[in-house]
Amino acid sequence: MATRLLSIVLVCAAALGGVKALGGDKAIVGADAQAVQVPPDSAPPLAPAGGSLADRSVAARSELADFKKSIRALYDLKERAWAAGDAETIVTKFYAADAVSVGEGDPTTMVGREQFRATYRNYVRDVTAVRIESVRTVVNGNAGWDWTNFYATVRPEKAKEYPPPLVRVLFLWSKENGRWICKGDVFVNGGFKEPL
Repeated sequence: MATRLLSIVLVCAAALGGVKALGGDKAIVGADAQAVQVPPDSAPPLAPAGGSLADRSVAARSELADFKKSIRALYDLKERAWAAGDAETIVTKFYAADAVSVGEGDPTTMVGREQFRATYRNYVRDVTAVRIESVRTVVNGNAGWDWTNFYATVRPEKAKEYPPPLVRVLFLWSKENGRWICKGDVFVNGGFKEPL
């Protein structure tokens, strides 16, 4: 039973990158751990199915870098379209047809392109520019999300109708037909002071 438990612990430690060495009948777990005796026939594999931990780590970093690059291009598109007063590009090229948006102080929930279109036509008239700054990005296959600081320059006469010029926005992303698209967002007043 103890050998089986140790094997399970080693598999978990390996999955978390905590096994420093395994050879013969010893494993070193954790940065400062002592060598632990493991009967040779009970030692778990260090490379779970799907490749080595190093290979999976490289693949995960590559997936994250590709995702960040793709959504940055979409943020740039949204910023340019906003500055140009082009609500249609934002609604059809940034957001999915079934996107949802909700935020602090907003009594309604926007759902779908028609509601986004009506709202964004007002937004681009009242807000002259926006800037989106990624703070923490996560991706897993065809789903991802990005915590951001969202800066807005609101026309002075409209300032009371909008949140403060800095809000935290969580953008939700889905990869559909090989292309990332925003499935919706949630915003809360205030900004992130440092990376998460």
